[in-house]
Amino acid sequence: MPMIPNLVPITCTINGETVSLSVSPREMLADLLRDRLGLTATHLGCEHGACGACTIVYDGRTARACLLLAAQADGAVIETLEGASASGRIAALQRAFHDRGALQCGFCTPGLLLAAAEVLAEHPAPSRDAIRAALSGHLCRCTGYQAIVDAIEATAAAATGAGSRR
Repeated sequence: MPMIPNLVPITCTINGETVSLSVSPREMLADLLRDRLGLTATHLGCEHGACGACTIVYDGRTARACLLLAAQADGAVIETLEGASASGRIAALQRAFHDRGALQCGFCTPGLLLAAAEVLAEHPAPSRDAIRAALSGHLCRCTGYQAIVDAIEATAAAATGAGSRR
């Protein structure tokens, strides 16, 4: 007879809403978000934390949901792209990505937007090198990153009133 794993009860805040559920000890947070909660902007790419497609905001910092067990989320505050978008927090970045063609297939875009929001929150006027460094853990096979860096730089310039350097 196969052994049924003990379930772990967790309560966390996801996109501003308190969620209580039971998770398998081996269930990954990315799978919980996508499969059980329908938050599909958390993409699964490499499932090793190398591509950035599963990026979320976990207790105020970006993190890879494919590297976190769902049980680790007990007590955490989590924001996915759906939450950041619905709140309007990343609206300027979304517009800039659209206006500058910084998205093509869109697979990496959710993680890039959350990483971009984090770098702008920490450095309101980041250099292009600082932007590239902040995105170094995100793989994009379509854009070549130039348009992405341009979009983030333009968003920073508009927010600070500095005017775009490009």
